[in-house]
Formats: sequence, structure tokens, C-alpha cells
Amino acid sequence: MYFRIKRTGPYPYLQVVRSYREGGQVRQQVIATLGRLDVLQATGQMDALMHSGLRFCEKLSVIDALAAGETEGVAVRRIGPELVFGRLWEESGIKGALEWVLRDRRYEFDVERAVYLTTLHRLFASGSDRAAERWRENYRIEGTEGLFLHHLYRAMAFLGERLEDEPMVLGSPRCVKDRIEEWLFELRRDLFSVVDLVFFDTTSIYFEGRGGETLGEYGHSKDHRPDRRQMIVGMALDSEGWPLCCEMWPGNTTDVKTLLPVIYRMKERFGVRQICILADRGMVCEETIREMEGTDPPVRYILGARMRRQKEVCEKVLSSQGVWQEIHPERTQRKSPAPLKVREVTVSGRRYIVCLNEEERCKDVYDRAAIVEHLRRQLKRGDKSLVGNKGYRRFLKLEGEGHFAVDEDQIKGEERFDGIWVLRTNTDYPAETVALQYKRLWMVEDMIRTAKSILETRPIYHKCDEAIRGHVFCSFLALRLKMELEKRLRDRGEVWEWAEILRGLDNLYEVEAMFQGRRYLLRSQLTGHAHKAMRAAAVAVPPTLRQI
Repeated sequence: MYFRIKRTGPYPYLQVVRSYREGGQVRQQVIATLGRLDVLQATGQMDALMHSGLRFCEKLSVIDALAAGETEGVAVRRIGPELVFGRLWEESGIKGALEWVLRDRRYEFDVERAVYLTTLHRLFASGSDRAAERWRENYRIEGTEGLFLHHLYRAMAFLGERLEDEPMVLGSPRCVKDRIEEWLFELRRDLFSVVDLVFFDTTSIYFEGRGGETLGEYGHSKDHRPDRRQMIVGMALDSEGWPLCCEMWPGNTTDVKTLLPVIYRMKERFGVRQICILADRGMVCEETIREMEGTDPPVRYILGARMRRQKEVCEKVLSSQGVWQEIHPERTQRKSPAPLKVREVTVSGRRYIVCLNEEERCKDVYDRAAIVEHLRRQLKRGDKSLVGNKGYRRFLKLEGEGHFAVDEDQIKGEERFDGIWVLRTNTDYPAETVALQYKRLWMVEDMIRTAKSILETRPIYHKCDEAIRGHVFCSFLALRLKMELEKRLRDRGEVWEWAEILRGLDNLYEVEAMFQGRRYLLRSQLTGHAHKAMRAAAVAVPPTLRQI
């Protein structure tokens, strides 16, 4: 049955009608005409009638009682994070991988649940393990009710626990977390799976305290905190942008020392014979390149070249003449690919790809002109303070007794680098493929930025190396969950914002209340992009009200 408005002249009348089927046709029968709708509303009779009928509607009476404050509140729990990421945790294989490495261990608490709690917290609020314990109090996360702070610490130490009889590489042992990474790789592997293209980059993460027994060392800080001890974290992605593994070394390890150990480890861990590594110009030196070419089979690489520091690149590669091959023309729309031209140059058997972005060339010209113009004005006021400015210093030269002047030759020489970058490779990929693949190195850089900003791996207060490695590895697991959800959203053709997904899921909660001796759960409305995340994860939205 349902309500229907029937107009008679200018007046609307409210009727109660039922539908029924007769002879294959749907018919309606008027049960009662309640009167003029405007009169019922104006006199309050409609409200009184509906309120009177609530006592015969169990669920609606609970909602009405809750709005009137007549229920006894028991608890309010946020349920969105667990609904979506709990499903992804299982289907991505992370839960199974943890249960596999824990199969011979006998902990008195659920280590898998402790790792899951820390990883989930890293996605939504981030921070320390102590913060994760407090954060859990407002969320419904299955199986974490009996966990305490010392359980989280022990779970982190388990992930970073060194495996016996395994060699150290640059001060980094083989750990439990490595077996989890290998298990996850095998899950995605099939007969045709190969790791033939690997993107690799590193970053530094500083500590609030000493930073463990061996990891915390002073070194070149990419966070501009030379006053803090730090560790070096490297991350490798496959050709699809999927995180393969993360490596951790003491904070005084230089980038050029990390590349070869990563290559050897990946070959051994993931069972690959040939691999092509992509890395930026800060990751390599000539000795590293010679070692990669001297292996059997040689390691294929696509590496950024130091244009100003490498004599061969500066004098021969950039001075060579040739025809540019246009890959992407000038942009006609904002979302079009950036313009790109390439030119192949070979010097003594070494293959280089020179790349040009016309937009960047114009920007470099404009920026340099602005710097030089400001420099000329500043020189008239005094030149001593300009030497400390890195942007100014490269365009200055010493003239006379302790005085500086604009170096016109240097300004002229900088023009040859405008919009240009140079790659060195020993692959047989076409020049276009080399350039486009190298440009995808932003994926790992973006992944590292995500781990350090969105996931806030810092602060790290742990005092032992094992717990520190486990803490950082939880950010790696959080990244995999994020990528799994984003992949499913792309497959569905959804348009989303990550912040809106987190906001929507975080604002989905259930109110547990007592009414007339019975216990009920009342769900809030979906907000943000929570509905898109739940569809992508194939999770059913809980009913608005249910009795438990």
C-alpha cells in the first residue's frame, strides 16, 4: 500500500491505495480518503497520524526514538576503513602472506591483526604505533580488540627480524618482510610474468631519536635535516607501477652504492635472469655502469646522465648534430602529454638519447633571464651577500680584488641545456621507448612522496633496527592497498579523489543503541567518494538499521 494525492478541482486529497493484480493487469483500490492534504498538514493531523503509526513499525520507531534522544547509547564506531580495506587486505594476499610466515610461530596475540591495524592507521591518520593504539578505539576493526601497544611493537619487530644464515648487503640483512614481498610477487606471477623493467629510487627518513643500533647514521639528508640521524629507503616498482620491494640501509649509505646490490637481490629473490633498471642521474657512477655491463648476462639499464659534469656528454653528445624525432607535439589541451623530441647519439659504442621539451626550454630561458636581471640590480647594491645564493653564484665571476661581476660566458653556455635531458642506455629499445619509459620514473618518486607525506611514515621512535624496518614496511603495505583500490577504480572507469575516498570512508559509522531492551545498529549516510570505493572493492553497504 501507499499514499496517493488525488486532485478534485483546486484541492489535493490524500488517499491510501493498494495495488493488486487481476487478469494479468495491475489495478489500484482506494482503501480510504483521509481528507484534504493542505488541511491535514496545517492542523498537524498528518504528523500525529504518522507518529501514531510508528509504534507498529519497529525500525522506524527506533530511528524516531534515536532522533528524540529516547534511546540508550552504547557505542559509536567508524566502519568504513574496515569494510573496504579489510576486503582488499584479504584479496590482495597480504593476510595470507602473513599467515604463511607465521605458520611456525607461537605468539600469544594475533600478529597479523596487529600489522593490519598499523597499516590501516597509516592510510587514514598515520603517525607512531602509540597513535595507532589510540586511533583504534573509535573504529570497528575485527580482531584487534585485545591488542595493546606492546603487541604493536612486537609485530613491527617480527616484520624486521633477521633471517638466520642470510648474508648482509650494505649493512642490511634479509628479513621476514622480504619473504612477504616474495610471496606477494608470486601471487601476481603467471606463466608469462617477467620482471623485465624496474624503476628504482631512494630517499632518506630521519629519526626523532638515535635510530636503532645500526640504521641511524648521519648522511646527506633529502629532508634538509642534517642535524638528525637518518636511514636510506629504496623502492622498486615494476613496469606497471606496482611496488615490488623496499630496501633499507644505514643513513650514511650513498645512492651510487645501492643500485648494484638491489639488482643482485632482485634477480635472486624474484627468479629473474634479465632485468632492465631505470634510475635517475644521482644513482650511478662510471664504476657502477662498468659492473652492470660486466655481469652475465649484462644488466640492461636506462640511466639519467649528468650533462654538466660528464665531459663526454657535455662536449660530444650535446654538440652532436642530428634530426629531432617528434614524439609528442606542442600541447593543444591542458591534459595532453608534454611536448617531447628525441635524438639518438652514439659515442665510442655508448648509446645516448637526447630529449627535448620545448615548454621546459621556454621556461628555462624565462627563469634565467629573471635571475640575471635581478642579479644585475643586486650587484649595484653590493656583491658579498650574493655568493651564498646558489641560484646567483653560478652566474658570477671574480673580477679585480674580491669583487664579483656577471659572467656573460656562463650565461651563454647555459643556453645549451635549456629544456634538455640526456639518457644513457645499453638496451635495444627504440629511442622513443627509452625516453617515455624514463619519464615514468615519476611513479616511484610519487610513491616515495606518498609514503613520506600522505602516509606520514615519520615520526619513528623505535630503538631497535628490527622494529624500525617493520614500521617502514607497513608504509609499503599501505601503498599496495592504495594501489589495489586505485586499480579497481580505474578498471570501473571511476573518477575519484583520494582525499574524498578517505573522508567518505572515515565518516561512515554505526551507532549502537538500546531501545525497549533490544540492541540495534544504525548506519550513517555515505559521503564523499565512499560509495565508489565500496563498489570497487565489491563490498555491500550495511543496512541503515539492523537488530543485533
